[in-house]
Amino acid sequence: MQDWEYEQIKRQVQLLLGVDLNHYKSEQMRRRLDTLFVRSGCESWNAYLERLRNDPESLREFGEYLTIKVSSFFRDVDKFTYLGSQILPGLLKARPSLRIWSAGCAHGSEPYSIAILLAEFSSPWQRHRILATDVDRTALAQAQAGGPYSAEEVSTVAPYLLARYFRRTADGYMMVDRLRAMIDFQAHDLLHDPFESDFDLIVCRNVVIYFTDAAKDNLYRRFNEALRPGGILFVGGTEIIPRSREIGFTSVAISFYQRTDSQ
Repeated sequence: MQDWEYEQIKRQVQLLLGVDLNHYKSEQMRRRLDTLFVRSGCESWNAYLERLRNDPESLREFGEYLTIKVSSFFRDVDKFTYLGSQILPGLLKARPSLRIWSAGCAHGSEPYSIAILLAEFSSPWQRHRILATDVDRTALAQAQAGGPYSAEEVSTVAPYLLARYFRRTADGYMMVDRLRAMIDFQAHDLLHDPFESDFDLIVCRNVVIYFTDAAKDNLYRRFNEALRPGGILFVGGTEIIPRSREIGFTSVAISFYQRTDSQ
């Protein structure tokens, strides 16, 4: 792919999907685009872009692959175990009803995993609010519907939780209605849209690894501002926030950062 082609593709992706590739690592994104082009069987990028403009299904598949939707319930089980045994109980001591944001929620397995944890040890009168956002409206539609999820996607869910919070259908596993009611799914672009504030917990895992360093730094600062003092940011297992203390975070465990300033 020539540089001029990449610039043209970035402009078209912005128009077609509303995704600004300037904030993504160029080398990784070019590899993904090259893979998509080869799979398309088109003779040129102009021909492929024309197909995307005129074929909604091709555009949907393009967006799905480009924005990297890889997730499962309780992904990194040890981290979710720590979340349920240490982080959430600590947050609940400060506020009985939590405000939580799952940023880049993909098909919904992450916010539903958090909802399951809260449902397990919260009283029925506690009204937690979970905001779940993603730039991909197709993924959000599946999340909002509560599935279906494949057997592989729910393979890390304990059998008793699977029986309690899922129902089996011909198409896969669906979330029960009382869990769906805990989550507010919304379309949102992390790189451009405004953030809500006063969150007790923000979960953004394996999303920013594809962003440029400048985009990451800006995003972590905005997450810090969106948390209440004492709130927690939960990131991916391999993600480390550079200069976290300068931003206003203290590392409390691997993957967990606490806003410690009083701004």
